[in-house]
Amino acid sequence: PRALVSVGILLITHRPLAGDLLRIAAEILGQPPVGVACCEVINDTPLDEILTRCQHLAATIDQGEGVLALTDLYGATPDNVARALADSRARACVVSGLNLPMLLRTLNYAALDLDSLVEKALSGGRDGVRRCE
Repeated sequence: PRALVSVGILLITHRPLAGDLLRIAAEILGQPPVGVACCEVINDTPLDEILTRCQHLAATIDQGEGVLALTDLYGATPDNVARALADSRARACVVSGLNLPMLLRTLNYAALDLDSLVEKALSGGRDGVRRCE
């Protein structure tokens, strides 16, 4: 059975990162995650078009517990869109610096409340970066 998701997870990245990360995560987890959507940004797309798309996706995946937007690069277009999205929603948070360990940790703890899920995403991203000797 698929894991229960209480918070919608929206990946907002430069194309094609979000879809690739989600596909890899599904292969590792053995099943496609539910309650997750991707918005891949092409740099010359107007911000209002991207924001409108993300608002629609967020509304689709939000089951009442909020939305966690994961972005690839702080200060870049996907992150700016995610922060505008969070400003327009009652329950939304943004975490930047998306990597595969962050995504896997987030998906493995997807039944947590929004604030706890943010902490899991942050720890997954940090703990997944290691110097290998």
